[in-house]
Amino acid sequence: MCGILGIVGKTEVSARLVEGLKRLEYRGYDSSGIALLDQGDLKRVRAEGKIKKLEDVLENNQVEGACGIAHTRWATHGMPNETNAHPHIAGRVCVVHNGIIENYAEIRDGLSGKPIIESETDTEIVAHLVNENLEQGMSPVEAFGRSLKKFRGAYALGLIIDGNENQLFCARAGSPLAIGIGEGEMFIGSDAIALEQLTQKLVYLEEGDWAVLTPDGYKIFDEKDQEVSRPITHLQDNFIQATKGNYRHFMLKEIFEQPITIGQTLATFLDEFGNPSKGFGKVEFSKYKRIYIVACGTAFYAGAVAKYWFEQVAGIPVEIDIASEFRYRKPVLEEEGLFIAISQSGETADTLAALRHAKGKGVETLALVNVTTSTMAREADIYLPINAGPEIGVASTKAFTSQLTALAAFALNMSEQKKFLDKEHLAKLVKALTEVPDIVGETLQLDGEIDKMCLGLSHAKSLFYLGRDMNYPIALEAALKLKEISYIHAEGYAAGELKHGPIALIEPGTPVIVLAGQDPLLEKTVSNLQEVASRGAKVFLVADKKGAEIVGDIAEQIITLPDCDPFTAPIITTIVIQLIAYHTAVHLGTDVDQPRNLAKSVTVE
Repeated sequence: MCGILGIVGKTEVSARLVEGLKRLEYRGYDSSGIALLDQGDLKRVRAEGKIKKLEDVLENNQVEGACGIAHTRWATHGMPNETNAHPHIAGRVCVVHNGIIENYAEIRDGLSGKPIIESETDTEIVAHLVNENLEQGMSPVEAFGRSLKKFRGAYALGLIIDGNENQLFCARAGSPLAIGIGEGEMFIGSDAIALEQLTQKLVYLEEGDWAVLTPDGYKIFDEKDQEVSRPITHLQDNFIQATKGNYRHFMLKEIFEQPITIGQTLATFLDEFGNPSKGFGKVEFSKYKRIYIVACGTAFYAGAVAKYWFEQVAGIPVEIDIASEFRYRKPVLEEEGLFIAISQSGETADTLAALRHAKGKGVETLALVNVTTSTMAREADIYLPINAGPEIGVASTKAFTSQLTALAAFALNMSEQKKFLDKEHLAKLVKALTEVPDIVGETLQLDGEIDKMCLGLSHAKSLFYLGRDMNYPIALEAALKLKEISYIHAEGYAAGELKHGPIALIEPGTPVIVLAGQDPLLEKTVSNLQEVASRGAKVFLVADKKGAEIVGDIAEQIITLPDCDPFTAPIITTIVIQLIAYHTAVHLGTDVDQPRNLAKSVTVE
């Protein structure tokens, strides 16, 4: 989603603000801008498009100052253009904002004097309201604090006021925001990766918090305007991983990092003897009678695979919901159930709201996240870190396979506690899981073969993925990944559902990719494959050696996977579908790391 950075200090900050915006590019954006108090005078520069355009404008419009705010915008209200780009100004007030002010129209209509509104955004109304309070004689601190009481919705705000070069204001409700502590300067940022270049000490604002920063310190207030203290978090050095190295794109780098990142996840949850007990603490998972999994996008498909695992190896029923629908269907929740929220960022708005809903119903909650300092990690009763490291590509790759790995270990831990499988069978599955990093490494050697296959796929207008059993949610993830970065229309289907409608879309030459690695329903899948081949589809098969032999000449091309246990096959198949999406997008020349209209972390509903 949008990115915020702010600095209040004693030396010039514009170059560092722009550099910080570059570190936020991975989140997805369509415009950017900065504003500074130049010896107390407010100056602003904005540009539509990439940050390079902002830098070009800055070359001809130098702005300097020791206090400033910067923003990368992903459009919600209003077209992605310079007029709607942040920061927004009204009178003496300049603001940047992540989130959505849901009652902005009501606030706009209640402003006295009917000021001229220049943009189509909800954000500009924030500046007008604070400025109106200033004009009524309030101090800057009072004007900001009073204004916050009127906002409904999700927001992270950074705000400066003309004439007040030693004060930087910020607030959070629903959208993440942190304060960075420096020496003779203070910072705000929506992302630790942006702040890591500036400081190693962060304070994460809690829900409803707002703060006033000066070069020498900060004060935090809660939603009742009481001054409060929040803990200081020290950043780990792993943020330096956020560079492409010798890879063409972050996405490709992150795909090839997966033998390492999956290994890191395994080290979190398996002890030195391979027992699936490390990392789960002393939680008695055997007490739970049902699991509720809620997530969005790629994380939802990780949960969909986990449903098979939990039910098949731990014997516990699982319900899974898309987070944006969960609360609104008024779910009936058992107090003896466990609610699992899955999110790479730990800030996904719909998933966070679902977690809070479950907590409100008295259900114990667990957050599976990649960012241990995130809101979900802090608010859940239990949190499990996947330890995949920073993921920069908007289309999730290594975070997804680490989510799968953690969920597989979790299912085995629950199985062990419930004594659902005999020791021999459980040990076999644990061993299979420990072998995954090596098998992923073997699978990555198929990269050149997959690249050649994608030359043909890049000409397709529409494409279908088919899979059965655990390959079905992987087919859904495969279609999503291809849509995200290549912009080719793609759909994933349970292979057995094809004849119930979707087969009407098959035309001569339509690419159909069948995922059949370690497929327990292989014979039925082959039957589905023949159905599309007989209608002229170009069939591509991703399968193990057994599947490749059975299918034979039906498929135009076969990607043969290394041997693995059926339990871990979804993780191995995922590597291939990620490479298919990547190479197809590269052949089409799309922006792989920052695909259009998408954001890394969706912090609004």
